Amino acid sequence: MFSISVNDATLSLGRAAQKRQVLKGVNLQVQRGSLHMLLGPNGCGKSTLLRVLGGLLQLDGGGVEADAPSGFVFQNPDHQVVMPTVAADVAFGLGRYRLREAQVAAAVERALTLVNMAEFTHRATHTLSGGQRQRPTRRRFLRALAEEPRVLLLDELTTFLDVEDQFGVLRAVRDVTRTGARGRGVTAVWVTHRFEELEYADAASYMEDGRIVFTGSPDQLRQRLRGMGATL
Repeated sequence: MFSISVNDATLSLGRAAQKRQVLKGVNLQVQRGSLHMLLGPNGCGKSTLLRVLGGLLQLDGGGVEADAPSGFVFQNPDHQVVMPTVAADVAFGLGRYRLREAQVAAAVERALTLVNMAEFTHRATHTLSGGQRQRPTRRRFLRALAEEPRVLLLDELTTFLDVEDQFGVLRAVRDVTRTGARGRGVTAVWVTHRFEELEYADAASYMEDGRIVFTGSPDQLRQRLRGMGATL
């Protein structure tokens, strides 16, 4: 079963005189409960496609079907709020759902348990080590998990992390696709330019100039990229 299906998606961005076609007939299918990586050179349309999947941009043509709700974790957010305790920080995005206090507490506990941080629930945020905080990236990821999405949309999560933290976040995302909230696997689409991250993927696609030119297993994509002489 597919969690995401994109059919002949087209999109142009910019003002009328400078409008540029960013997506040029994109087709993509993502299996439910999988970690699907989207790779390609800068400016090829990866992040734009991610925003289309989340409903942040409307297509000019074609269509998208995706499980809902979606959780977003984008790099370089305009604002990063830090709450006084770990539980309050993870619960930050839940306010708009009008949940009861017990429901919020349960959602926070599930999110922290998924990434083996349940023991930090009541800790003051400022007392955590850098590794425990995993910098803003880990906090944004936990907030997204607390909302119990069926689809996670993840844009260049590891860009500003050191090597240990990079693979910690990758393992956490992979584990979430296996177990998910309430035992239901979550689908994750991970945009990256790092070739080495492919080992954590179930499947991967490669984009060039607004098109997906290949989709397959990580090993198949590696072989294809060698043949294409692509540079990530």
